[in-house]
Amino acid sequence: MTLAKTITMLALGLLVLPAIGVRSRAEAQVKKQAYGKTAEGAPVDLYTLTNQKGMEASITNYGGIVVTLKVPDRGGRPGDVVLGFDSLEGYLKQNPFFGALVGRYGNRIGHGTFTLNGVAYKLARNNGENHLHGGVQGFNRVVWNAKEAAGKGGPGLVLSYLSKDGEEGYPGNLVVQVVYTLTDNNELRIDYSASTDKDTIINLTNHTYFNLAGEGDILNHQLRLFAERFTPVDAGLIPTGELRAVKGTPFDFTRPTAIGARINQAEEQLKIGKGYDHNFVLASSGGKLAQAAEAYEPKTGRVLEVWTTEPGVQFYTGNNLNGSVRGKGGQAYAARAGFCLETQHFPDSPNKPNFPSPVLKKGGQYRTTTVFKFAAR
Repeated sequence: MTLAKTITMLALGLLVLPAIGVRSRAEAQVKKQAYGKTAEGAPVDLYTLTNQKGMEASITNYGGIVVTLKVPDRGGRPGDVVLGFDSLEGYLKQNPFFGALVGRYGNRIGHGTFTLNGVAYKLARNNGENHLHGGVQGFNRVVWNAKEAAGKGGPGLVLSYLSKDGEEGYPGNLVVQVVYTLTDNNELRIDYSASTDKDTIINLTNHTYFNLAGEGDILNHQLRLFAERFTPVDAGLIPTGELRAVKGTPFDFTRPTAIGARINQAEEQLKIGKGYDHNFVLASSGGKLAQAAEAYEPKTGRVLEVWTTEPGVQFYTGNNLNGSVRGKGGQAYAARAGFCLETQHFPDSPNKPNFPSPVLKKGGQYRTTTVFKFAAR
C-alpha cells in the first residue's frame, strides 16, 4: 500500500496499521470499556492490560494516556504508581500532561520556530515564548485509532494517528503508530514508529508522572541516571547548546542519590527550573536499547528501570504542581508529587546543529523504543 493511500484510509478512520512485531490474539488479557466522550462528542475507550504476574496497565486512546499502572511492592501488594485522574473529564481539562503520549515534538522548541531545508516554520508559542510538547492540540489531545493486540510476552495496545501536513505548523503528513505492550517481565514497553511524505521533525515521548510509593512526595526516591552530562538551560528552559559535566554539581546522579538531597540548593540551574527540569545526555549514543535510569523507593521496595534507544532523558520533578490540580481520589497534587523520565531527543534540537538530529526524511522510517521495567527488593 502506498503512503498516500495509507494517509487517506487513516484520515477516514478505516485503517489501523499492523503493529511492529505484534500479532493479534483473542485472550482475556486486554479489557476494553467505554471511557466517555470528548467535548466534540468523539467516543473514548479505556484499555486495561493485565500480564500473567498480575501487573496491570490502563491506557486510553485519548492522548495515549497511561491512566493507571498497578505494580506490586516488596510484599506483593499492588499499588498505582502514576499520577492522574479518576475519569476522562480530568484529562480533557488543562492538565500537566499526566501520562500523555507527546508529539509531534516532545519538550521545547525555542521561540516556536525552526528552519528545515531553508524554510522557516512557525509553531504555537504555548509555553511563554516557546513551543512545548507539540503545541495547543498536540498528540496528547487527539483520539487515536486503537486495536487490541498481543506482542512479545504479553498483551498490547496499538494506537495509530495521521497528523496532517500543517497540523500545529509542522510540515508533512505524518503516519504514526505507537504500541504499548505489558510484558510478563513486568515491563511496560512502548514502541514508536512513523513515516512522512515530506521532510519533517519528530520527537515522541511519554509524560507519565511516577510515584513509586503511590502517595506523598518523591524526595526520598533513590535515583540513578546513566548520564555524565546534561544540557543547561536559559531562563526560558531552552538549552544553551552546552553539554555540561554533572560531576561536582547537584545534577550528578551517576550513583543512586535521593531526589531531594540537593534539589533546594542555591544553584543557578535549579533556580531556573524550580528543581530538576533538565535533559540528561545518556551514556549510550542512542539507537540501541540501553539503560537510562533506575529509581528505588525505600518504603515499598519498588524499583523502576528505564531503558531506551533515545539519546536523552528529561528528568522533571513536578516543579509546577502547586496543589491546584486534584487527581485520583481527590488528591491535591503538590510540587514533588511525582517525577518524569521522558526519553527523547534533546530539547530545541531543530535549532541546535550540535545536538542529535530530529529530522525525519521523506520516505524514511522513525523507530524508537522505551521500556519501563518494574521490580521490588
